[in-house]
Amino acid sequence: MADPTDSQATISPTAAGGSSDGPIGPADAGSAASAAAPSAAAGADPNAGADLARRRFFRQFAGDVASTAATVIGAAQALQRTSAELAGAILDPTRAALGEGSAATAVPLMEPTVAPIFRTSFLVDPGAIRFIDQRALPEAVVENISISAAEVAWAIRNEVVVGGPAVGQAAAIGIALTAARATSSQPYARRATLRGAAAGLKKNNPTEASLSWAVDRVMAAYEAVGELDEDGEKIADAIQAEADAIVAEAAVEHGRLVEVGLSLLDDLPKTSDGPIRLLVHGPAGTLAGGQFGTALAIAVAAHHAEKAVRVFVPEGRPGLVGARISCWELAAAEVPHVLVPDAAAAGIVASGGVDAVFVVADRVAVNGDVAAPIGSYGLAAAAHDRGVPFLVCVTAGSLDPMVADGADLPVGRREVPDLIRISEAARAPRSTDVFVPLEDVVPAALVSEYVSATGLRRPPFDPETS
Repeated sequence: MADPTDSQATISPTAAGGSSDGPIGPADAGSAASAAAPSAAAGADPNAGADLARRRFFRQFAGDVASTAATVIGAAQALQRTSAELAGAILDPTRAALGEGSAATAVPLMEPTVAPIFRTSFLVDPGAIRFIDQRALPEAVVENISISAAEVAWAIRNEVVVGGPAVGQAAAIGIALTAARATSSQPYARRATLRGAAAGLKKNNPTEASLSWAVDRVMAAYEAVGELDEDGEKIADAIQAEADAIVAEAAVEHGRLVEVGLSLLDDLPKTSDGPIRLLVHGPAGTLAGGQFGTALAIAVAAHHAEKAVRVFVPEGRPGLVGARISCWELAAAEVPHVLVPDAAAAGIVASGGVDAVFVVADRVAVNGDVAAPIGSYGLAAAAHDRGVPFLVCVTAGSLDPMVADGADLPVGRREVPDLIRISEAARAPRSTDVFVPLEDVVPAALVSEYVSATGLRRPPFDPETS
């Protein structure tokens, strides 16, 4: 397997110290400056410009939808009507058949001399998946390319891609990439390869429900064809179709979830005459959602619906996901926000400094107990004591019917001693023992509402009716 770190390219600097055109992010209007690519060589494919334009349009469509959902009535319904087109064009532009009257016809062709700009956390081209390398944010937008499930597992493990829905979608695509490379393998060898790929992805991040859910879906599609079927192309097509469906369904689901969240903001009991003050904790923007976003996308959509909002962002240690990624996305969308220390977040909630707290669920037990990003328990307790709504965004992939309650919710821990060294600077003696949990378990009693694509939910949860 090639070292994935060799497959990187810097696309563009971001705002701080970057170009005067401002930051590039999932909700900007598409006018941000981008790096120039070499001119097309003589004899180049004449369709290259059209393919590039098509990719650019659908990246913009999928990523910008969070910023426009509030301004277009029925945005989720519009997404649903175009979900088949969306899946084909996002996941593989060469397979997209855009007929007369499609939205893409209204978008000018992108000049082939301009490098593409990401609007989502990844893009799939034939034979590869290209991620925004989230480790490089906010200093630069860097592309990291994977060509197999093993390389996608590496990207997930090393936090090239962060966020449950995005991780699940990437895992499904990784298996599809491996299946496509194994079409000529013998059936038993192919089965061993695909089973190994699935097991490796699930073992790679066993506490992330969306990952296991997505892997199980594509493997079920494989089993439906027949694990020992001689036709490798048929198997690869079935797995690819299921991966496509997972991504398209997520875009629709998250769009509906954002609409539910927006309607909820209208009923929040505000304690001041200023903007709606939302504290959003954990990876929950477009990059974490894959093509859309959840909790953070609600805030972005509210801003673009001309609702006055101010977002408080805990820094998100140990990986500083809030500071590096959430603030980058909010800055790109020009949403007013303030970064706060993790240690101060619960106190801000307890003092009445915010009107609502949003977190995204990594895994939800049947009784409503939630595994959420570390720090969520303190925020939930403070919100409960103060009477501030504590709102959990729930996706279909995060519901776990095999876990009855929080006592059995798996909680992730980080092996890398992030607390000892930060950017190569020592922060503690090397001999220091480190304990770095990644998730809290929040009891259902501390959750005000579960925000989902089907509305505000109450436990017990049955994934079949989500």
